[in-house]
Amino acid sequence: MSRSPHPIPRHPLTLCASLVQNPVNLGALCRTAEAFRLQELVLPSWQLLEDREFRKVAVSAHRWQPFAVCHSLQLPDWIAEQQQHGTTVLALTRHPQGIPIPTFTFPRQTAFVIGRELTGIPPSLIERCDDVVTIPQWGQVESLNVGVAAAIAAYAYVTQHPLTDTVR
Repeated sequence: MSRSPHPIPRHPLTLCASLVQNPVNLGALCRTAEAFRLQELVLPSWQLLEDREFRKVAVSAHRWQPFAVCHSLQLPDWIAEQQQHGTTVLALTRHPQGIPIPTFTFPRQTAFVIGRELTGIPPSLIERCDDVVTIPQWGQVESLNVGVAAAIAAYAYVTQHPLTDTVR
């Protein structure tokens, strides 16, 4: 929590975790979003903020991180609304046409749609996104935990759009 008279700005990046089901993963996403001072974390329901496992992993990040809620069935509308407001919506998933994150230039106003554990992002939602970004991997395991993947992607974004004089 900032004690300065001027609030610390936030990165104009949103993590949309409407598809994520595990409270532990959602808690990790909350902690990541707050650590990088992201604009918003979109949850599948408000009840998660009271979940013991969510709070245990989020530590105290849920006290400072801005949230929104979007049920997974409403994601097509949420994506369209973001796009109408000038936000580039990116599917963060392994995909044959995915652009590797190290080579991607992120627009300033960006939102990542993060996939459901094990099943990822449905093709119908990927089609609605502006682009697909992927994290290159070389191991035998074909995917990363959603919290780890989102942290890598958020870090890649903030290195391209740093906030001035706010790193501790």
